[in-house]
Amino acid sequence: MPKRIPAQSIGRRGPLALALGALLLLLTLLPAAPGVDAAGERATPRIFWGVGPQSSVPASDYNRMKRIGADSVRTVIYWPTVQSSAGGGFDWGPYDALLSVTSRRGLEVFPVLYGTPDWLAGDPRTLPVRNARQSRAWARFVKAAVHRYGPQGSFWQSHPGLPKRAFRHWQVWNEPNFFYFARPVSPGRYASLLKKTSRALNAADPGAQVILGGLFGRPKEGPPRAYSAEAFLRRVYGVRGTKAAFDAVALHPFARSAGNLPGIIGGVRRVMRQRGDGGTGLWITEVGWGSGRDTAFEKGIRGQARELRRAFRILLARRRAWRIRRVYWFSWEDVPGSCSFCDSTGLVRANGRPKPSYSAYRSFAANR
Repeated sequence: MPKRIPAQSIGRRGPLALALGALLLLLTLLPAAPGVDAAGERATPRIFWGVGPQSSVPASDYNRMKRIGADSVRTVIYWPTVQSSAGGGFDWGPYDALLSVTSRRGLEVFPVLYGTPDWLAGDPRTLPVRNARQSRAWARFVKAAVHRYGPQGSFWQSHPGLPKRAFRHWQVWNEPNFFYFARPVSPGRYASLLKKTSRALNAADPGAQVILGGLFGRPKEGPPRAYSAEAFLRRVYGVRGTKAAFDAVALHPFARSAGNLPGIIGGVRRVMRQRGDGGTGLWITEVGWGSGRDTAFEKGIRGQARELRRAFRILLARRRAWRIRRVYWFSWEDVPGSCSFCDSTGLVRANGRPKPSYSAYRSFAANR
């Protein structure tokens, strides 16, 4: 969903901001236990809870993320800034700095490969599969990212004192079913990108796991500007060879209320079963509500915490049935001037003060 595009996360402030490269996503602690399934299980995998910052945040904020139970930080690796010129080298500086902070704090970084530089296309949303030149350049970028941050990555070799948290899971694009992030919105072209990325990742690291770009659950727009997650995924599966090109599906089930999550997630799981992929895991790489009052996705300061608790209870109760592997709250911090509701989706305010949703998140993630 909407976010900025900083060094640490993927962003949506609208197509113009993308084109310009705009980067550089209180209640007391509840005594009640978070939602559990019928068997009473509340244990989650070692890495399960995540957050998605919208912008660069102070190093101290990563301490706070860890304290409230976050395991992972979702981060865009934005190609236009990594490789700003044709044939130029790769600038990993912002990501090196990020890993130097997060790895010491016990946080995993979950990378999103996104964006096409202007020396290949006029719009960073362009899926880089229109011609052989774009495809070759994308493959080089993908392999370079693995060679930097994968298991044998040069970053880890040059920082032997850091706890090694190599990138093994890679998300391919963001919301490819929605025009804010993909041009064109094309299941066929995205399937081609997915297959090309899978080949490049596995050539550099045979153990790499490919995660589908997080699909916006049910956008209001229809084709050609957008598809529902179900319709888009069904068409992606329909492209020969695509099913073998990814290891997990990812979803952004933004909705008016947490009560809508079963319908959105259940619809995606139904498509997966119909395509013989029912055993594959599902990542919720963005879910959230704002604390403002301007849009249907904003519920007020206490309503935001209420929706977080309801959503997390639902996701935990159906974690096994839906095969949910990760859950990322969007977002860590408020960013004034961003999209119509993501300016208030943070667990903390723009000044760093925690909201009731901060404590609500902690009551689930930190009490395992």
